[in-house]
Amino acid sequence: MAAKEQPIDKYSRELDAEVRHAVHDNSAAGTDKRREILWGDYPAPDALRHVAGQLKQHVVENLDRYLEQAEDSLRKRGVQVHWAADGEAANRAVLDILRARGAKRLVKAKSMVSEETELADYLAKNGVDCLETDLGEFIVQVDGDHPSHIVKPIIHKNRRQIARTFEREGLGDYNDDPEVITRRARVYLRKKYFEADAGLTGANFVVADSGRIVLVTNEGNSRFCLAPTPVHIAMVGIEKLVPRDADLPLMLNLLARSATGQRLTVYTEFISGRRAAEQPDGPEEMHVIFLDNGRSEVLASDCRSILRCIRCGACLNVCPVYRQASGHAYRSVYPGPVGAVLSPLLAGKRFPELADLPKASSLCGACNEVCPVDIPIPDLLLRLRDRAKREGIASPGTPPMGLWASMATSPGLWRAALGAGKAMDLIPKSWIPVGAFQAWHASRDLPPWGGGRFRRWLKRRRAEQAATKEPS
Repeated sequence: MAAKEQPIDKYSRELDAEVRHAVHDNSAAGTDKRREILWGDYPAPDALRHVAGQLKQHVVENLDRYLEQAEDSLRKRGVQVHWAADGEAANRAVLDILRARGAKRLVKAKSMVSEETELADYLAKNGVDCLETDLGEFIVQVDGDHPSHIVKPIIHKNRRQIARTFEREGLGDYNDDPEVITRRARVYLRKKYFEADAGLTGANFVVADSGRIVLVTNEGNSRFCLAPTPVHIAMVGIEKLVPRDADLPLMLNLLARSATGQRLTVYTEFISGRRAAEQPDGPEEMHVIFLDNGRSEVLASDCRSILRCIRCGACLNVCPVYRQASGHAYRSVYPGPVGAVLSPLLAGKRFPELADLPKASSLCGACNEVCPVDIPIPDLLLRLRDRAKREGIASPGTPPMGLWASMATSPGLWRAALGAGKAMDLIPKSWIPVGAFQAWHASRDLPPWGGGRFRRWLKRRRAEQAATKEPS
């Protein structure tokens, strides 16, 4: 009987060709830009990645101490700190803050954790108008869609689709010129900023010893969210800490180059609390909500190094599986290699629903090579695969590996398999007798056979060495 196809394979197979090309081409371009600028600016960028990885791992291993320090530093700056065990608690905290001010309109900068908690939908159900102001997030919101990338939410859309969306929403006649699209969005959003009662952001980093919140954007929308509104709410994952301000140059240089191929993002903001008395604009009140939502469980696992992630998206851009499947195939806020690790872990008791994601990888190692904080993603994927096997979670579409293990540990069987390997190129997929292999091979192409050369070379080499060796 044929094995059941994995969800991500099925999604990839049925993906619209236009979407696939958009995701593939944009991802590849991002990888090329990252390599060009990172290796052009630094003689040994891998050394920087290793240092950044050690720094973030230090934070992960001492998270309790740094969270306590960050809370103390923020309170000294007049910031109100809230703790949320899960997404529901975080959303409720936002709603309580808004209701205390009588706020009905919220403008929101890009924030992955608010996507994680489905904040916009929650607020809409409770009578609050929550508007995304990042251009990509705004487009997926009005389309009733979801982001397909951590940094580029609309990587799966092209300008013609966006132009049709704007025409449908009454933002102007059809025009797919990117400058026109951007200008129309600015005109529409500018009015919304001044009408809003509160602004919400995430945080790229929170500095434990100074209490500063760091935001990096390329559109400036986070500044517009904060300048005219009386309340600033920052929703932050508990892992987003760095110990000192002195750590920021390393992290910011790696983040920008890895995320968008820039030396520094257009807007890098250091927020030190609510508006001071001498400042003409800015929020009168500031709140920071630290969100756990499963991160403590991740911290207690053997996959805790995934909490180093600074959400740059470089691993998505380089991943061959992500390029073919797109972010929606991962059925989670966090797609790509980082999502294949983080999403099942954050799912908690729902781990079985996403247990197939760690198999959505070729284990080529490219994700680790581009990660600015040197997360060993392939190792973590293998640990989660092992966990799924130990917990007896089905792995649909995966060929049985017992035969492979026997062959790989027997020299005689291995040589026989090498001899027969070339014939595999000639066997049609429909002739494969085992259902599991059929399901697996249906969506994959094996590389052309190229084996057998090393053994011939080694045999010839040994013969040459024996012939030239002088008798004792």
